[in-house]
Amino acid sequence: MKIGAQLFTLRDFCKTLDGFSETLKKVADIGYTTVQVSGTCAYEPEWLAEELKKNSLTCGITHFDYNRIINDTENTIKAHKIFSCPVIGLGSMPGGPAGYEKFKSEIKIPAQKIHDAGLQFSYHNHNFEYLTKLEDGRPLMHHMSDDFTPEEMCFTLDTYWVKAGGYDVVDEIKRLAGRIPVVHYKDMLIDGDKQLMSWVGGGNTMDFEKITEAFVQSGTRLAYIEQDNCNGEDPFVCLKKSYEYLKSIGLD
Repeated sequence: MKIGAQLFTLRDFCKTLDGFSETLKKVADIGYTTVQVSGTCAYEPEWLAEELKKNSLTCGITHFDYNRIINDTENTIKAHKIFSCPVIGLGSMPGGPAGYEKFKSEIKIPAQKIHDAGLQFSYHNHNFEYLTKLEDGRPLMHHMSDDFTPEEMCFTLDTYWVKAGGYDVVDEIKRLAGRIPVVHYKDMLIDGDKQLMSWVGGGNTMDFEKITEAFVQSGTRLAYIEQDNCNGEDPFVCLKKSYEYLKSIGLD
């Protein structure tokens, strides 16, 4: 399983094309060979393709604009093919859990078109998909995996948010095996009464060796490190520490 950098971690440095370009160079200098494009300024797909090539990087997934996915599906697919990205990702459903039925009806046809074009559509969870229980008592996240076929939707499982939603990360990996080609490695640190996001390996709630073994068994190919909040520390330093920790436990 390959280690990648989720650029949402570095969103404050990607507000302009020049900043975005410099960020890609710095990420490559750490040792990363793949990125998730998310939280950046607007870009042309041809520009991104050239910047990735210049830095010997690939893009394994995006978090893309929902309205463009559902209303301009063909051009969304075309853009991802230009920069050779196999997975079109969505960071969260619009409207939260109350918007699920609308989301379900809107995304089905675009998701099928994405599959038919040889790409994958992937949904990224937060904790609300686990905290929200439907009438049968099961969490929304479990309904989502039932309501969509693997061809229509795979999942960018986020380790932190699974834990924050009260579920066991390894159990969820096993439940979704075969449907999680790309994941978010995000660590949790409990410090007194504070629950913090940590660089991967710096937390105290998760066993990433077991988590990694489960992901490998499930067929996951890319692990993108994400830290939404670096708690005042330099995000590039956090990404470097995460990278070095995951290298030390056998990821490449």
